[in-house]
Amino acid sequence: MEKKLIIIALGGNALLKNGQKGSIAEQNLNVRETLRSLFPLIKQGHKIILTHGNGPQVGYILLKNDAGQQVYNIPQVPLDVAVADTQSEIGYLIQSELFSLLRQNNIEREIISTNTMVEVSPKDPAFQNPTKRIGKTYYDQAEVHQLRAEKGWVFKEEIKNGRTGWRRVVPSPKPVDVISKNTIKTLAESGAIVIAVGGGGVPVTIKGDTMFGSEAVIDKDLASALLAEQIGAEQFVILTDVPFVYLDYGTDHQKPLDTITAIEAEKLLDAGKFGEGNMAPKIQAALNFIKNGGKEVLITDLNGIKNQQGTRIVA
Repeated sequence: MEKKLIIIALGGNALLKNGQKGSIAEQNLNVRETLRSLFPLIKQGHKIILTHGNGPQVGYILLKNDAGQQVYNIPQVPLDVAVADTQSEIGYLIQSELFSLLRQNNIEREIISTNTMVEVSPKDPAFQNPTKRIGKTYYDQAEVHQLRAEKGWVFKEEIKNGRTGWRRVVPSPKPVDVISKNTIKTLAESGAIVIAVGGGGVPVTIKGDTMFGSEAVIDKDLASALLAEQIGAEQFVILTDVPFVYLDYGTDHQKPLDTITAIEAEKLLDAGKFGEGNMAPKIQAALNFIKNGGKEVLITDLNGIKNQQGTRIVA
């Protein structure tokens, strides 16, 4: 069997499920379940790179930031450092569970978690129009007024379940380069299972010969697609909480998609057939990969990944 270079982008439920508080014990159990679903691919000897999100974990760090500053006057951690922190934390959780799973099945493979930096353009229009919600679920008007004045934060009003509040929003620029892509590829080609581009990568800009962190977050699927493109991965897998991409999702007329071409997917995306805050970014990431030389994207859930079943987008 041909050993493929595969990038697998783990969805949010790989770490936390709805209703959970986010304890390490909960995350360990979720990671274990996810890795067991991926195990057939690992057992077959494919060259695997795992990427992951970090939304809740970054939110917790920001809450700790606020509490530490208010109670003990501890300087706050900037957002790029918070992303780096979560890469290390989540990478460790995945790495330790995977180590146990491999040992239990008498498989000898190295595992490495990388702290991946991803370059973004300082001229990206996202910096002028922050849209990505992070941190505390809601702030009241008094908090918003104070934080705008003290920290220059940007907020957007939001109504959910009949409640009005304000959410902090930050820029979500497009990734333009995965800094350590060649090292990541070399490690994967050597047989190591690599954990990379966590949370979309640490967002950085480069001016001359100097690197700067950015107060931003990068979409995990877009960054994963860029890495897949740059290292020539044969397959890009996006794990979600549904077994297929659906048209008219959530209605009585929802229809699962099996195999579609990139041209068909783009037409459906342009027609607004996918949820803007949910599936649309994943479809865009899939299209980016295919348009830049990728062969196949599989979008599915944990059950689908076992048998490589789900929605396939092909060139």
